[in-house]
Amino acid sequence: MKILTVKNIEKYYGNINHDHIVKALDGVSFEVEQSEFVGIMGASGSGKTTLLNCVSTIDQVTSGHIYLDDKDISDISDKEISKFRRENLGFIFQDFNLLDTLNVSENISLALAINKVNHKEIDRNVNKLAKTLGVSDILDKFPYEISGGQKQRVACARAFIHHPKLILADEPTGALDSKSTQNLLEVMTKMNQELNATILMVTHDIFAASYCSRILFLKDGQICNEIYKGNKTRKEYFNEIVDVVTLLGGENNAS
Repeated sequence: MKILTVKNIEKYYGNINHDHIVKALDGVSFEVEQSEFVGIMGASGSGKTTLLNCVSTIDQVTSGHIYLDDKDISDISDKEISKFRRENLGFIFQDFNLLDTLNVSENISLALAINKVNHKEIDRNVNKLAKTLGVSDILDKFPYEISGGQKQRVACARAFIHHPKLILADEPTGALDSKSTQNLLEVMTKMNQELNATILMVTHDIFAASYCSRILFLKDGQICNEIYKGNKTRKEYFNEIVDVVTLLGGENNAS
């Protein structure tokens, strides 16, 4: 079942009455199935972050349409945006964005609390997810009391706690060392495979991309290539990604 449909979107920056016009996205179209883990790769300036911003409703497309579960979000009203994000989207940030004034349990449950879910249901959902992601023993601690790896798991739990239709991750491994990167990707894979989370991840990291089931490659605001993992081994898939990145002359990192 299709969760996300991006249909011929374009995004311009600048004033149309002047010469300083930048076409960040140029006729981008693709679909994401439920429970897919899709990566978006491309060199700096290729349009990948702009694409994610449009899907997340942070930015608006100039033309074209984006549908999330058949709802056209490219024309959503300002009044609806906050509610739409709370109910339908989960976010995994590069720097976690945990609130130091809330303990781990409260950080995870924030979306449920904002949506006025009752306390018993919140506790039940938090405890169940915490057990799955291995953070049950730190629920009473504050972010400054836990390790970077634990913060990653908490951030993933927070993104998934309200069972969003789509989880968006923008360079989630960008500031991590190799061990922390692997830990985060394993948690995201677990969310995808065991919890059926649908994930769209922008990354420049070839190692991170090798965890995705499919990768879209952007160049000059257009999708120029697409590859699937299928039955390939991680090594075979990694090497295929390297080949495409090399062909595109991208600025990507193999970690």
